[in-house]
Amino acid sequence: MNIALIAHNSKKELMVQFCIAYCGILSRHSLCATRNTGKMVHEATGLDIFRYMDGGEGGEQQIAARIASNEIDLLLYFRDPINGGQRSLDEANLLRLCDVHNIPVATNIATGEALIHALERGDLDWRNIVNPKK
Repeated sequence: MNIALIAHNSKKELMVQFCIAYCGILSRHSLCATRNTGKMVHEATGLDIFRYMDGGEGGEQQIAARIASNEIDLLLYFRDPINGGQRSLDEANLLRLCDVHNIPVATNIATGEALIHALERGDLDWRNIVNPKK
């Protein structure tokens, strides 16, 4: 599966810890991320991660374009709902695209763990039925 990683600044360390904990599962998939998130996760885990621009510079939009093209299968987007910054339109578009294209998305650690365990069990294979063109 193609998995995208995005984390607000205040959630980057949480994303790093999450990826350390689930490195074995994530290593079996193709990963991409916004620049700083990808750099931090790579340095902590050694995972191979394709990096786009910083989120505020267009990285979220680059990932959104891959979602719109059915090239992302799962999005881990650890957001800070209190101090998330001024990117609410980019966030809304990204989440809307996930809904349109039936992309499982986690915006917090609890949902991230639920999705990563579902991925490990093979419970996300339903996407091949819903989107058979992949």
